[in-house]
Amino acid sequence: MSLWQSIADTLRAEISRGVWRPGTRLPPEAELAARFGVNRHTLRNATRSLAEQGLLYSRRGAGVYVAAAPVEYRLGERVRFHHNIELAGRVPGRRIDSVVTRACDAAEAEALALSPGDPVHAVEGIATVDHRPVALFRSVFPARLLPGLPEALSQGGSLTRALAACGIADYTRSGTRIKAAIADEMQAAKLQIDPGEPLLRTDSTDISDGRPIERGVVWWASERITLTHHPDQG
Repeated sequence: MSLWQSIADTLRAEISRGVWRPGTRLPPEAELAARFGVNRHTLRNATRSLAEQGLLYSRRGAGVYVAAAPVEYRLGERVRFHHNIELAGRVPGRRIDSVVTRACDAAEAEALALSPGDPVHAVEGIATVDHRPVALFRSVFPARLLPGLPEALSQGGSLTRALAACGIADYTRSGTRIKAAIADEMQAAKLQIDPGEPLLRTDSTDISDGRPIERGVVWWASERITLTHHPDQG
């Protein structure tokens, strides 16, 4: 057995025993290398092997962390990201990167019962669990129905609170389609995975008072999420 494999086995056993719990940052590279009496190259081979097995992950500029098990995400009639993640005992987060008002495409027009070219608000960003990116999202809303949505979102609230500020007190999901996808370079960089890794793509439509109000597309890092269907979820 090579030296790096022995180090990997030691760290794997410590993770299994709970010495390093999910979400914990490992000691700095120099400290671990000194502990095992090896150079950094040997240590990196060990941690890279554990990362490939899904036991560790790196955060740029922050260090190496112990990966948690994939989080269970419940799909149903009422889907609320923060609520779902908190139910799983994890820490949810969402960052909005852009809000653009533009013409809708054909798929968006069909989902939102609009005419091709009608104006929509397109909201894009990243969803996180335990401060680790798990998904990229694009939510599209009819601009004429929700003219104040960009301003509501600029206040820093969630999508649900922004919709409430625009008069949408409640909404439900009319359906979700799931299919496989492959991460391109841009998606991989944002999700901190390698290009070509598998993704799960969900396409959904939310309605309020019988009207479509949101068409959502989400690209999930498949190794970090388990999608489950609960039709009676409230």
